[in-house]
Amino acid sequence: MLGVVENHSLPRTAAFFDLDKTVIAKSSTLTFSKSFYQGGLINRRAVLRTAYAQFVFLAGGADHEQMERMREYLSALCRGWNVEQVREIVAETLHDLIDPIIYDEAASLIEEHHTAGRDVVIVSTSGAEVVEPIGELLGADRVVATRMVVENGVFTGEVEYYAYGPTKAEAIAELADSEGYDLSRCYAYSDSATDLPMLESVGHPHAVNPSRALRREAAARGWPILSFNKPVRLKQRVPSLSMPPRPVLAVAAAVGAAAATAGLMWYASRRRAPYARI
Repeated sequence: MLGVVENHSLPRTAAFFDLDKTVIAKSSTLTFSKSFYQGGLINRRAVLRTAYAQFVFLAGGADHEQMERMREYLSALCRGWNVEQVREIVAETLHDLIDPIIYDEAASLIEEHHTAGRDVVIVSTSGAEVVEPIGELLGADRVVATRMVVENGVFTGEVEYYAYGPTKAEAIAELADSEGYDLSRCYAYSDSATDLPMLESVGHPHAVNPSRALRREAAARGWPILSFNKPVRLKQRVPSLSMPPRPVLAVAAAVGAAAATAGLMWYASRRRAPYARI
C-alpha cells in the first residue's frame, strides 16, 4: 500500500508512469501496426518488421544512439500521414488492442494513488494520438508525449517535442511548477534506464520490470524493484476497483503515433543482437 490519503494542506503530489512495459505489456505504438496496415498507412512488409520489432522490444530495447537515429527516420516516414485518420484508427481499436495488455498491478497502483489524492501522469515517448486515449482509458489526469508538427491536418515530418530521456524530467519539473507538485513527495515508475532523469527527479522512484541497466542502478540506489506480470482487461477486474473515466489533460499533445511506429520499425531492421532498452 502507498500510505495514507494526502493532507491537502500540503503541496500537491503526483505519480508519474512510463507507459510501455510499465503500465502495458507491449509497445503501445507497435501494437497498432496491423490496424495501421488495414488503414493503408503502412504496407505488408512494414507489418512484418513491426512484428519483429515487438519481439525485440520485449526482449530488450534501443540504446541512446539508436533512439536518436530512430527519431530522424520516423520523422521522414510519417510525413504526409493524415492525423485524423490515425486518431480514428486508434479510437476504433483501442479497447480490443490495449485493454487486454494493461498490467493489473499497474492499474491497482493508479487506483491507490488516486485514492491517496495524487494526480496520475502518463509520461511516454510514444505519440499523443496513441498515448492520450490510453491515458483516458487508464483514468490518468495528464499525459506527456511526443509531439509532431502538423500542418493542414497532416504530419510534416518534423518533431516539435520529443518526450525522451532528460526531456521527460524537464516536463515533470514544468508540471511541478504549474500544478504545485512537491516532487520530493512524488512517485515515478519506469522499466527503462533512459528514464533515470525522471526517476531521479522524484522522492519515490520505482523500477518496474527493469532492463538490466536499470536493475543495476535501482539496486545500487536502494530503489524498490517491482515485477508486473498479470495483464488483465479492466472490465474483468473487481468491479469495486475499476477506474472511472477521468478527463485527460495533454501536456505535450498532438503526437505522431505513426512516427513512433515508424521509428521502431527502423530500429528493428537495424538491430541484430539483444540490447537493454533505454
